[in-house]
Amino acid sequence: MTQQEMTTELHFTRDFSYQEQQVLTDGAIRFLTELVQKFSPRRKELLENRLINQKKIDDGALPDFIMETASIRDSEWTIRGIPDDLLDRRVEITGPVERKMVINALNANVKVFMADFEDSLAPGWEKVIDGQLNLRDAVKGTISFINEQGKEYSLNPDPAVLICRVRGLHLPEKHVLWQGEAIPGGLFDFALYFYHNYRALLDKGSGPYFYLPKTESYHETAWWSEVFSYAEDRFELPRGTIKATVLIETLPAVFQMDEILYSLRDHIVGLNCGRWDYIFSYIKTLKNHADRVLPDRQSVTMDKPFLSAYSRLLIKTCHRRGAFAMGGMAAFIPSKDAERNAWVLDKVRADKELEASNGHDGTWVAHPGLADVVMDVFNRTLGERKNQLNISRSQDSEITAQQLLEPCPGERTEEGMRANIRVAVQYIEAWISGNGCVPIYGLMEDAATAEISRTSIWQWIRHEKTLSNGKVITRELFHTMLDEEMQVIRQEVGETRFTQGRFADAAQLMERITTQETLIDFLTLPGYALLD
Repeated sequence: MTQQEMTTELHFTRDFSYQEQQVLTDGAIRFLTELVQKFSPRRKELLENRLINQKKIDDGALPDFIMETASIRDSEWTIRGIPDDLLDRRVEITGPVERKMVINALNANVKVFMADFEDSLAPGWEKVIDGQLNLRDAVKGTISFINEQGKEYSLNPDPAVLICRVRGLHLPEKHVLWQGEAIPGGLFDFALYFYHNYRALLDKGSGPYFYLPKTESYHETAWWSEVFSYAEDRFELPRGTIKATVLIETLPAVFQMDEILYSLRDHIVGLNCGRWDYIFSYIKTLKNHADRVLPDRQSVTMDKPFLSAYSRLLIKTCHRRGAFAMGGMAAFIPSKDAERNAWVLDKVRADKELEASNGHDGTWVAHPGLADVVMDVFNRTLGERKNQLNISRSQDSEITAQQLLEPCPGERTEEGMRANIRVAVQYIEAWISGNGCVPIYGLMEDAATAEISRTSIWQWIRHEKTLSNGKVITRELFHTMLDEEMQVIRQEVGETRFTQGRFADAAQLMERITTQETLIDFLTLPGYALLD
């Protein structure tokens, strides 16, 4: 490869099979190359800014609202507008871009399917390429699937609206290099989905809609706004054709919601309470602050003051600007046991009633079996309305930084620590085996809950916290529990599954990211090295 080729061209580390040739066409590669060349350098700066900001917090500062952008928060303005087919988003289902999942999700009793290239997908090369093909076929309406028993799956006449969640700013696509470095995974996902589907989506009265994850500042959403505007200009589309919903799932972002909406005002339609990642980010961001260590994750629920403040501020901020305020994930899985299933539905119903009464415009489920009960909750709340943009929460007192950072009471139990270990190890094992969306102990787990599990233990060790039974949490205690819980996992999954799986690799990775001196930002970064 010449120096000129290194500067201008992308290098693919895999040969193109028939599948790749359908997705990585000459036109798609040209468009991707343009985006990478134009926007990769700034993305690198944005990631460096994250490190600089985190260093200040590690050294004792606390996140706060930004003085320099007070004029944006204080002035009156609204976003550009919301397309007709996104006005009603009362129930959304999320899941990976696997073929059967795409069909079942689009056919579920929901308004929107968020097809996920991020937290619920382990981004092996074949899965990413297949995912783009699956979404292309879904947009065309031609997607079908036949399982091993011969059962055929196809789309219903009126499927849910499709939104694509691209990978976060921090995640690379290691199979495509530019100037010797892996390109941004989010640009790869965006370029291919947009290029292959924007015209068909517009022709059917929809559009290229995206979810943007893991945002930490309005500078990052301003970057995405430039990406979107470039794509619109490149294909001679009106400004605002591309629409995005931003997940507020990091602690720094909750202090910049007005600024995030403003930076993306031509393209944004709403914000979403990504609650599980938000809890993970609270731990990670405040990792050096011994007075803000969270208890067992099972006790960190949305009625806790710091999470309630987050939800209510998001609603108030969004509705003031004419944007949707989407609720968080119900991760429960329906059970075949009638008593257990009744308990699950009661828990989900109560959670969604709280969101609906607070003023959220819609919410998420992870399983089609929860769609009916959640739809019923929002139907009763909304009545004839399509959303709750009229709920201003203007009567609320001002939500302060202190409320958003308030420590969360609760116990740290040995049972909770052991459960954290088992969940994290089993999820990591599934992820490095190629599966990013995993049912574990009655919950549909994705990367976020595994992140909470391992960062909680890291922080407990870091600050020498004590369990409710008096044991001091040390590396040695963790190692002992890890060894013991690996045997529990072996018994639960069976000897064959255990020995044929990648549990040893998962335990080794879990040990490294939980006990090393410096906390790794995302387990998916070292995990990605173990994926093909």
